[in-house]
Amino acid sequence: MHRTRTSRRTRTNRTGRTARTRNLFSVGLLLALLVTLLGAGGPGFVPAARAASLTEVTGFGSNPGNLRMFRYVPDGLPAGRPLVVAMHGCTQSAAAYDTETGWTKWADQWGFALLLPQQQSGNNLNSCFNWFESGDIGRGAGEALSVKQMTDRMKTDLGSDPARVYATGLSAGAAMTNVVLAAYPDVFAAGAPVAGLPYACATSVLAAYTCMNPGTNLTPAAWADKVRGAYPGYTGRRPSVSVWQGTSDTTVVPANMRETVEQWTAVHGTDATADTNDTVAGYPHAVYRDGAGRAVVETYSLTGMGHGQPVDPGTGAEQCGTAGAYILDVNLCASYRIGQFWGLDGGGGTPEEPGEPGGEEPPSTAVFPSVAADDGYVKASASGGGPVVGTLEGSLGVAVGRGTDGLHNRALFSFDTSSLPDGATVKRAYVTVARASGSGDPWAAGNRLVLDVRSGCFGATCATGADDWAAAASVSEAAEFGAFSSGTKASGDFTAVNRTGITQARLRLVNAPASTAYVFLRSGADATLTVEWD
Repeated sequence: MHRTRTSRRTRTNRTGRTARTRNLFSVGLLLALLVTLLGAGGPGFVPAARAASLTEVTGFGSNPGNLRMFRYVPDGLPAGRPLVVAMHGCTQSAAAYDTETGWTKWADQWGFALLLPQQQSGNNLNSCFNWFESGDIGRGAGEALSVKQMTDRMKTDLGSDPARVYATGLSAGAAMTNVVLAAYPDVFAAGAPVAGLPYACATSVLAAYTCMNPGTNLTPAAWADKVRGAYPGYTGRRPSVSVWQGTSDTTVVPANMRETVEQWTAVHGTDATADTNDTVAGYPHAVYRDGAGRAVVETYSLTGMGHGQPVDPGTGAEQCGTAGAYILDVNLCASYRIGQFWGLDGGGGTPEEPGEPGGEEPPSTAVFPSVAADDGYVKASASGGGPVVGTLEGSLGVAVGRGTDGLHNRALFSFDTSSLPDGATVKRAYVTVARASGSGDPWAAGNRLVLDVRSGCFGATCATGADDWAAAASVSEAAEFGAFSSGTKASGDFTAVNRTGITQARLRLVNAPASTAYVFLRSGADATLTVEWD
């Protein structure tokens, strides 16, 4: 797709028999069009020292799509771990889409198996997955079935957790991601198309060009009907979807992100208006929640990025990848953020806690605004000496980081969670904060903004006091906030919530900045605690 896929085969099966042949004029026309488009260019797992490698697997089923199967399995990976299926783009291969995108790094670090299907040039002249051919995108047939059979083989060989199987891909691989999510919602808990297209946007090569650029505009209901038609009668839970798109992509234009969002939000029975908007590494990020408060769709709009997979080469905690053709260094690692969305980093599972398809009811959700009267911040020396309560909370907000006076600030937010049922089992909770202003970069040099949680109040009273600076937490570093320069930001997930009274959160930097670097955060209704429980 990032190089349109001119299919070499149009057949009833993949055994070598051709159902029809294209005339030379048609092939020449499509190749000319192609040249024009191409242009020039987790918890419970302790990883062993990396010695794993990408290996090919054969004999994984009838393989009607005639695909090849490659896998990467960290040494010592126990049974019951997640499985990620990652599908390359046109002109790429499995070997060009594993380490380059960061997926092998996270497989080693977080403990999951990686499956990489590979297209063959005999199926498609440019090794694109055939996301536009009706024989390849339905349940029980073609390339979609081949990918499902590979997934079954992985689960059999490795004992992968069937409730934590995910799919992602770039370009044609992204379009095929939407294919398997639509055709096999009982297999895949979530997915992440990068520079992709809505499911069943095209059923011919020429129609594929229109879908790619300028795009195809359908109603959300029409898009959703296409997904439901892939598996008629299915009533289980649908996959959550993380959608990625470059705003300067002229191969698969940004309109496709809008149509993809409309398709999957409609499938989930919600609207295409984002419930949360913020920025991540300076890029717009939006979250769409269903009626139960579950994040069913999220989007990343990569300002100024062309056609490719976002990476951020380096050795930092959130960095990954190697820049190359269609692997673009934009200072944001897509595979890291996608893994977080799915809960692969140990953050408590995917945002919708999918579980077994068609299984238990979704958790209940409540959003608690902070108690503004008790919110505030405490200033102290780098070692915590001489703590005093900050005085700018009413005008600027609550501060975190090193101020211009050389003192270091820790913020306190208080939430009344007593309305939770006494017998509630908290599945996940997270704090969302809104940035008011700031100076410098508190996250510089790998610094981390973490959240301590107290079941009750940190100090002698729930109102912010000097003793809140060093008071013991029920859970220290329960979650973390990634860097953000504007808008709102949600923390990672945690479960330490007081069901009978006050839950307090203390935000602090792990390391004391050597120079001025702080943020002011709004309190009251602009700071919330979201809790999901059974």
